[in-house]
Amino acid sequence: MVNYKDDTLTATFHALADPTRRAILARLAMGEERVSTLAEPFAMSLPAISKHLKVLEGAGLIRRTIDGRVHQCRLAPEPLDAANGWIEEHRKIWRQQFDRLARFLEQTSGPDAPDNTKKENT
Repeated sequence: MVNYKDDTLTATFHALADPTRRAILARLAMGEERVSTLAEPFAMSLPAISKHLKVLEGAGLIRRTIDGRVHQCRLAPEPLDAANGWIEEHRKIWRQQFDRLARFLEQTSGPDAPDNTKKENT
C-alpha cells in the first residue's frame, strides 16, 4: 500500500471541499491569472478571495508570484496527483471487495446454490 503524508492529503481535500476554491482551480487550469481577474466572477470581496487563495497556497495547489502590486496565480498540480493516487488506491480496494461480494451472492443465490430455506430436523 502506498503511503502519503496525511497532512498533505488533508490540506488538499480540505481545499477541494469548497466550491469557490474548485472554481478557482478550474480557471487556473486554463492558465495563469491575476488575483483581480480570478475574483471577478465571484460575488465576494477581494479579501474573501484572498482567504481562499491562501488555503489553496497552503495546500500547495497554487503558486503566486508578485510583481509590484500585481499578484499572479498559477496551478500547481502535484498535490492533485497525490490525491488522485490515494483515490485510485482505495478505488481498487473497494472494487475487489465488491467483486468478492458479487461472487459470494452468485454462489449463494444462483440455481446451483444450496437450498438454505429448508430447516433440518434434529
